[in-house]
Amino acid sequence: MLLSKLMAGLEYEVVSGAKDREVTGVCDDSRFVTKDNVFVCIDGTVTDGHQYAADAIEKGCNSLIVQKSLHLSVPSTVTVIKTSDTRKALANAACIFYDKPFEKFKLAGITGTKGKTTIVYMLRYIFEAARVRYGIIGTISNIVNHVVRKTGRTTPESLQLQKTFYEMADEDTQYVAMEVSSQGLMLHRVYGTLFDIGVYNNISRAHIGPKEHESFEDYLANKIKLFSICKEGLINVDDAHAQDVISGATCKIYTYGINHKADFFADGITKFYDKVEFDFNTPTYKKRMTVNMPGKYNVYNGLAAAATAYLWGFDPEFIAKGLAEVSVPGRTEKLDLPLDCTVMIDYAHSPDSLLNLLSELKELVPGRLVCLFGCGGDRDRTMRPMMGEIAGTHADFTVITSDNPRTEKPENIINDIEEGMLKTKGKYIKITDRTEAIKYALESALPNDLIVLAGKGHEDYIESNGKKYHYDEREIVRELLKI
Repeated sequence: MLLSKLMAGLEYEVVSGAKDREVTGVCDDSRFVTKDNVFVCIDGTVTDGHQYAADAIEKGCNSLIVQKSLHLSVPSTVTVIKTSDTRKALANAACIFYDKPFEKFKLAGITGTKGKTTIVYMLRYIFEAARVRYGIIGTISNIVNHVVRKTGRTTPESLQLQKTFYEMADEDTQYVAMEVSSQGLMLHRVYGTLFDIGVYNNISRAHIGPKEHESFEDYLANKIKLFSICKEGLINVDDAHAQDVISGATCKIYTYGINHKADFFADGITKFYDKVEFDFNTPTYKKRMTVNMPGKYNVYNGLAAAATAYLWGFDPEFIAKGLAEVSVPGRTEKLDLPLDCTVMIDYAHSPDSLLNLLSELKELVPGRLVCLFGCGGDRDRTMRPMMGEIAGTHADFTVITSDNPRTEKPENIINDIEEGMLKTKGKYIKITDRTEAIKYALESALPNDLIVLAGKGHEDYIESNGKKYHYDEREIVRELLKI
């Protein structure tokens, strides 16, 4: 493919060489460059791809795309193109190189602080109920034609994303649901992609910091970007910032909700310990739905998935079957254990998600609600006392422990959490080692207690001092119980 074709639609200058050079592939990692590739230099948060241009040339690339000057002598046989944003250039080139594969199936993009993974999994189960060929992309895994692949981030880098789309199209995939993070939007990972449906579920204070968003306003603005690159938008009208999203959208908008007038709405909500039921009201029918997960927030998640499936013309029986059978790793996941108490694993790792989880479960648990959690290091410190206060208010007992301390001392993070806990009358204990904390929670449990291990969810690692160590809470619990 001609290099100039990969740059179509972008502003750029040819620093040296010919822009009509034939390239065999697109690469952004010098370790994987092959002969006659174009190497795109990404100035990342950890490393700068411009520093690896010489390596890429040595491995046979015939062209470079840069956004700043190179401090090396480039051979006359190598073309250098300069543009203002190489992340955008990479996404653009990936879309064109793989021939816009997203146009070959129906694509839904889900954004929101909470619920992205659950909504995608709900759609997965609806797809399976309808026996259609599908793919999913998200935090837990990517699935291409029933083949599960581990994933490194919520929204893949643009080159990997388009390659995955290409593989899905090659497998005659009909429907794809993917999580679209604010980081993915900010860093142009989905630039050039056109979604059939974009879903906005909610937003709360999260992902704000030196390596994420500079402010809440920036966080929201990046969420809204999704609705300039989709054909139809589906907005949770009950969210406090729904009107900001609707005002910023350029696509046709549908709404869903519980408390405000919406195109798709739920009423007749009945909560249970392990599920929730509601009437799904659409423009053409009303149907009783059961979601195989507890909590009002899963009514919103269920509405989002069901409304997306409705807009795509899925039979209501398939929608109902999918929601009734859905199971999501690390999302209100109950462990099958020989105990007279219940142990649940959940990914709640922000103030809003912890509040939603604990307040909903508190209404339904027959015994004590015991919450074990920590906060991540190198993230928004203001959330720590907030989460401590939430746990102290809603749990009967709290075990404060460590959770991905990264470069911080776990004890310092725990002390920050304790500041909020001390504002309540909640009972608690501090145990830095997470395994010891889980052991304590299990050994001190009473009959009918619900022990919630919050924060890790689907994660199977702990991140500390620049390294990730294997850590799966399911395995830890079973090892402690010797089963």
